[in-house]
Amino acid sequence: MKNIIVAGSKPWNKEIFETFTKKKKLNWFFVSTPAQLDSVLVKISKPDFLFFLHWNWKVSSEIIKKHECVCFHITDLPFGRGGSPLQNLILNGNKETMISAFKMVEELDAGPIYIKKPLLLNGRAEDIYRTANNLSLEIMIWIIENKPSPVTQNNNPTYFNRRGIKESLLPLNSSLSSIYDFIRMLDAPTYPKAYINYGDLKFEFSHSNLKNDFIEAKVIIKKDKFK
Repeated sequence: MKNIIVAGSKPWNKEIFETFTKKKKLNWFFVSTPAQLDSVLVKISKPDFLFFLHWNWKVSSEIIKKHECVCFHITDLPFGRGGSPLQNLILNGNKETMISAFKMVEELDAGPIYIKKPLLLNGRAEDIYRTANNLSLEIMIWIIENKPSPVTQNNNPTYFNRRGIKESLLPLNSSLSSIYDFIRMLDAPTYPKAYINYGDLKFEFSHSNLKNDFIEAKVIIKKDKFK
């Protein structure tokens, strides 16, 4: 029976993984930290595949060279290599994108492509990530069953920069639709929420809904720890 390691660092990764993998009888191993990954690789020295759903750490050259590592990126690679792809896509006005499944190499997001699948960018960031997670798991099964040969990316990549916490400050002089998009693109666990400052208070926004001439949203008000 095949040994499959799945790595995911976000809260929804394991939840969706546990539901999905009950449908397919393989030796599944889920890890959420580099330490867990190292531990599993000691026990399972030759996994058939190592899939990275959403990973916050650089994978070592040793692991990449030794194992068939597959990563998922929410852009139509080679467009949009780099950090914060979902947020950058929404800021660019994109309404849809592709999930690119690719073989990992040492250069970030530069490996050959196994397959791409379309993904709509509707709703909160968490909703989009969950949809992307489900789609990635379906792609994962397809790769396991079909063992496709990945195809080299073309030579015209574009790059996104990873966004920092201070870039979550709501921009001034924006349209209602732009503010709605800004709030929803950051609305997922572990991401810094869209916010404004008021004196030494911080107003954080989530669960936004765009109406005809206003936005409804949840707001949390707290002391700004940086002030």
